[in-house]
Amino acid sequence: MFAPKKKTRNPELRNQRKSFDLLTMAANVSSHYHVDLLVKEKRNLEEYENGDRHRQINNVISSPSSVLPPENGNGGIGLKLDINGGKGVTSNGGLSVSVPATPSLPPVISGWYADVSSLSPGEARFYEVEKVLFHGKSKYQELLVFQSKKHGKVAILDGSLQLTERDEFAYQEMLTHLPLCSIPHPKKVLLVGGGDGGILREISRHNSVEQIDICEIDEMIIDAYKKFFPDIAVGYKDPRVQVYIDNGIAFLKKIPEGTYDAIILDAFVEMGKHAVELADNDVLRSIAKALRPGGVVAIPSNNPWSIDSSMEAIILKCQNIFGGSVNYAWTTVPSYNNGTMGFLLCSTKGPKVDFKNPINPLNPNHFGVAEGPSKFYNSEIHAAAFCLPSFAKIATGSEVA
Repeated sequence: MFAPKKKTRNPELRNQRKSFDLLTMAANVSSHYHVDLLVKEKRNLEEYENGDRHRQINNVISSPSSVLPPENGNGGIGLKLDINGGKGVTSNGGLSVSVPATPSLPPVISGWYADVSSLSPGEARFYEVEKVLFHGKSKYQELLVFQSKKHGKVAILDGSLQLTERDEFAYQEMLTHLPLCSIPHPKKVLLVGGGDGGILREISRHNSVEQIDICEIDEMIIDAYKKFFPDIAVGYKDPRVQVYIDNGIAFLKKIPEGTYDAIILDAFVEMGKHAVELADNDVLRSIAKALRPGGVVAIPSNNPWSIDSSMEAIILKCQNIFGGSVNYAWTTVPSYNNGTMGFLLCSTKGPKVDFKNPINPLNPNHFGVAEGPSKFYNSEIHAAAFCLPSFAKIATGSEVA
């Protein structure tokens, strides 16, 4: 479902990528007073102004000295780069990381966090850090929350950006309402993942829903979002919500056949190995079994700029597994890779589901536990989400008009 990484021929850059991968798995949190991130590779932008000046992107990001120490009192992994010809080394939590220094690097940029996507090697998105609010590590994953200057609070899970307060609603609303607004009167809905509570918030807008189940593997995630993102975690206040702390794969396999009208899978490749496991064929079959005839599932997928020819095969696979309609949609989420996010919408064999034409619109006067109406989703946006650029149509096996 996801585009493979390009191979790196330069040994020096390959070594730097290995160090970067190690850092991202540990959420890039160092000692008590700094957050450091190694960007995949040093990039020199093209010359301008008659070749007299160059612009460069630095590959070491450090937080300001005003950040708070992690609550668990343990250091993570840090990295400092000596640009004077030697090697920079820091040691935290019993682990040291060394990277050969490069004299041509510009000085360290202080106070910035760089988000690097595995789907877009060679580029990074920078966030100015005002204060680190939380750093915690459970037996499953590591979470970093910081206050940014422009995007509000930002959550980083195992080194990958999960959401920002500025635009989280675009992803949450589309992943929720694309499936639920495509079927009449959904009653039972399951969310796998989604511990932040934002999708629960959006499901609560649907009056017909009687039962909202969420399976989240990590209780630390739920507690952290309730504390630092109350407007997102408000979804847990809906009395219809039942929380199951469990492995999503194991939970799906235990569900009796035909239990749910809709299942929402909130996991994408940059969430790590658990997200990849949830895309396994056996897991998809478990989802199909758990749905009633004509039931629907929504799954995050590659954004349009990252899909390739394999997407057509994935769609065919889903058609074989679910037996009903399968459609690819997309939307804009500025904080995510390439500013977009893709979705796969699948229905099981039974009453026909036309995802492109919503039949169950949101009630503009019912907000559920949310504080107001939806900020992004509407019926027009729903229909437009299935309008693809020509290159994406070709990749998904659709006809190009």
